[in-house]
Amino acid sequence: MGSLSTKKIRALVDKRTDQMIEIRRELHEHPELSFEETGTTELIDGACGALGLDKGFCPTPTGAVWTLNGGKPGKTVIIRSDIDALPIVEESDLSFRSKNDGAMHACGHDAHVAQAIGAAAALSARAEDLPGRYVFLFQPAEESLGGAATMIEGGVLDGLDASAVIGCHLASIVPAGLVGVRAGITMADVYSLRIEISGIGGHGAAYTDGANPLLAGAHLATRLGDVVANMTLEGTDCQCTAGVLHAGTAANVIPSHAVVRGTLRTFTPEQTASAIANLEALLADLTTTTGCTFDLHMGEHAPAVTNDPAMTKLVRRVATSTVGEDSVITMPPVSPSDDVSEFMNRIPGCYFFVGAGLPDGSSGMHHNPGFAIDEACMPIAATVLASAAVKAASR
Repeated sequence: MGSLSTKKIRALVDKRTDQMIEIRRELHEHPELSFEETGTTELIDGACGALGLDKGFCPTPTGAVWTLNGGKPGKTVIIRSDIDALPIVEESDLSFRSKNDGAMHACGHDAHVAQAIGAAAALSARAEDLPGRYVFLFQPAEESLGGAATMIEGGVLDGLDASAVIGCHLASIVPAGLVGVRAGITMADVYSLRIEISGIGGHGAAYTDGANPLLAGAHLATRLGDVVANMTLEGTDCQCTAGVLHAGTAANVIPSHAVVRGTLRTFTPEQTASAIANLEALLADLTTTTGCTFDLHMGEHAPAVTNDPAMTKLVRRVATSTVGEDSVITMPPVSPSDDVSEFMNRIPGCYFFVGAGLPDGSSGMHHNPGFAIDEACMPIAATVLASAAVKAASR
């Protein structure tokens, strides 16, 4: 183990930085939505196969599992990355901007894939010196919250006997060069919400009934935040927001139906129960005040990301060796969510963050049409992933 230090792994990663950037840009140019990542999967399979990794069982039509066996005894570690894009139209002048209409890598998953392949390339170059086994798990459909659960239900973890799982998310609001780690609850629990609203439609020029589903949906969207009012974890607010309001077919027709879709994000089971009760009370109040009926459907779910303290300590040590103590921060909990939690609820793990913000501050927020990253973050992320995996395999 001592023969393959973090410093040596960083040197191996640096040799593959150009390849990581090439992969990331290829994926960015050809983004694919959840469970549609066929071209992405082909790229992953080609890159991992060329490294001499062994192809593992993948129960989903998209996504991939590849394994690297070390030359020394040790444990099995999973390095997980997500691969899907978002239904967003990109607004940028990048030479490699999205060519797929209505799809964009606006959350950094293109770089997540490239970083994992970079880590695999670095480790495969010294496989004989490695302890244990390394499973590179490329998960589809993180954005729709279904990918991890579908893979697990299909048996992706069966027989692996993994002792640890490690993953990384880039953060565009943090400068490149910083690494954020946190033990315990790190990312929020999330439910997708679908609320169907029914009322009485009619002619826009003579409408007097008042049970207007479009207006009721607008009222609901503006009040969703109330259901998590004063709910926080260490200063971070819970969130309940609408992302879709669908109603109507013509300018002169008041619709009879509307749909509001959104998400509920909390940190503890107690907060979740309270927020759901508040949401049900809000819908009851709106039923009275608008005359419409509201039908709540709680859909896809991912539990909170909770980092194992021992694995977090290990990742912190590796990150400190990679970027220096002053560039490793203890992050607060964050309200975004990630279904990597499905793996981490079964296997001790650490999900850490690497700053990816452009120096001029123009990176934009995640899930924004102008989202962009500083690619200098990628060798940092790949180094911490690879080195932490080696240390975890040797424990």
